[in-house]
Amino acid sequence: MRILGIDPGSRFTGFGIIDVRGDDASLVQQGVIRAGDGEFTERLGIIFEGLRQLIGEHAPTEVAVETVFISHNVGSALKLGQARGAAVCAAISMGLPVAEYSPRSVKQAIVGRGSADKVQVQHMVTVLLQLPETPAEDAADALAVALCHQHTRQTVNRMQALRKS
Repeated sequence: MRILGIDPGSRFTGFGIIDVRGDDASLVQQGVIRAGDGEFTERLGIIFEGLRQLIGEHAPTEVAVETVFISHNVGSALKLGQARGAAVCAAISMGLPVAEYSPRSVKQAIVGRGSADKVQVQHMVTVLLQLPETPAEDAADALAVALCHQHTRQTVNRMQALRKS
């Protein structure tokens, strides 16, 4: 299984692609789509096309996206929601299933605490994927989303196997 994790943002959208074999995950590609400071609708197009290109190039089988974090700034939350929508539409337009995870559940799965900070997430992603260096924040968050999806899928599969026996 190949998972594309996405940490959506209107200026910087993190992505992380992992291969999963059994309980092991390995890094395929990670980085950030830089949408810049241009017109907002143009930035959404950059996110959409950038993710479609990544999907075409790396052929993930599943996509996991972080849900919108609601802050006190409603305008920022709306822009984040639209960037997330562009990411989800890119995946769906390429025929891929999309799973969604809250920031808290991602942190819980990766660090063990839903209130973990970004540095802790970066550290655990580096350890879990045995990376030679720490990825940028947005890429680390996206890799954490992909790892959360891996963990969730494994748990669901184990539970289904127990029900059958």
